[in-house]
Amino acid sequence: MDDRQDTNIAVELALLVALATLWGGSYTFIKLGVATIPPVTLIAVRTTVAGVLLLVVMRARGIKMPTDGPTWRRFAFQAVLNSVIPWTLIAWGERHVDAALATILNSAGPIFTFLLTAVVTRHEATTPRKLFGVVAGMAGILLIVGVDAFHDIGSGLVAEAAIVAATICYACAAIFGRGFKGLDPMAPAAGSLLAGAAVLIPASLVLERPWALSPSLSSVLALLALAVFSTAVAFAIYFRLIQTLGSVGTTAQAYLRVPIGVTISVAFLGETLSRTAWIGLACVVLGVAAMTIPARWPAVAKLS
Repeated sequence: MDDRQDTNIAVELALLVALATLWGGSYTFIKLGVATIPPVTLIAVRTTVAGVLLLVVMRARGIKMPTDGPTWRRFAFQAVLNSVIPWTLIAWGERHVDAALATILNSAGPIFTFLLTAVVTRHEATTPRKLFGVVAGMAGILLIVGVDAFHDIGSGLVAEAAIVAATICYACAAIFGRGFKGLDPMAPAAGSLLAGAAVLIPASLVLERPWALSPSLSSVLALLALAVFSTAVAFAIYFRLIQTLGSVGTTAQAYLRVPIGVTISVAFLGETLSRTAWIGLACVVLGVAAMTIPARWPAVAKLS
């Protein structure tokens, strides 16, 4: 029995690392994609492909999508907060900043989520460890963005601000997403992706004329990897971990994906970080870890 339990834990922890790798690698895929594919078109294809694949997974699992109007309106609002605005901002931002910096700045979602809940919803208790996490994380962001403010008032600083704004959108989406109780977690994921595609596809056709594009092979492959692996497959793993490790244990990916994402961008894109950015990275990882590491690791549940 102990050997079987150890095996279950090992499998789930391996999936947790895989999830962190898929989401950490998404910034490198975006960087390669936007080299020859405009941001709105890139995200329109990402949401469409991933949404359709999740529908296929749901059908295989025997899960039906809701059909009532109010639920789909909520899916649409979730899409605006969770994909349409933030993914487009990140894609545009990565045309001007390195994927490594985008990874660090976008990892601070739990910090902004805590700040918003503390000020607006107040549904979570404020603890000294969470306050420490906020201070450390915000210090890291200021080290990365603030230093540039003194010598780069151009597109680099604006792009970094756009990525931080995307992170705040994620925080709002996390709070709003608490209202999807009673639905299988994959339903709002697939629904919000498809609702986002319904907005992004017309915007792409009007703004970027995708039929006139000549994307490189590397950009197309990166886009497909982003949609299939870093979105659809990653969501499938995420929802499995929610069932086995629980929501608290699954949040461990939030700090694992930062060093993984930076390593991928440094290794495959040849990017480098300044000394200040490395210090900022350490502060952000420390802050997010302080806010997400559970006091006690949850027991691994068995899938039926």
